[in-house]
Amino acid sequence: MKEPAISTNSALSNTFSSTASGTHDEASVRTSDTPPQPLREAVEASMQRYFEHLDGGETSDLYAMVMAEVEAPLLSSVLTYTDGNQTRAAAVLGLNRGTLRKKLKHYGLLEGDAP
Repeated sequence: MKEPAISTNSALSNTFSSTASGTHDEASVRTSDTPPQPLREAVEASMQRYFEHLDGGETSDLYAMVMAEVEAPLLSSVLTYTDGNQTRAAAVLGLNRGTLRKKLKHYGLLEGDAP
């Protein structure tokens, strides 16, 4: 599996650095200087800023890069929400527990594991 080139596109990481809040029905994102907005709109705005930052430059593996930026904090947040209970976290995420453990290991989120 090819690792996404996150470090070479740090602008994407910066565009996703906001705090998620909201209900199950409509996730929202709030930064320190903006009102909450639906998660979908926040992603669209972040992607627009990312492409503007590229200023015509090339990028590759964008899908993997975005998924890595979103998936790791999602998994971490759900584990915190479930007090580290992987069975409950898997249920919350709608994943098989084995799949969750594989993802946790991939991102270095299992105790004693590194990415």
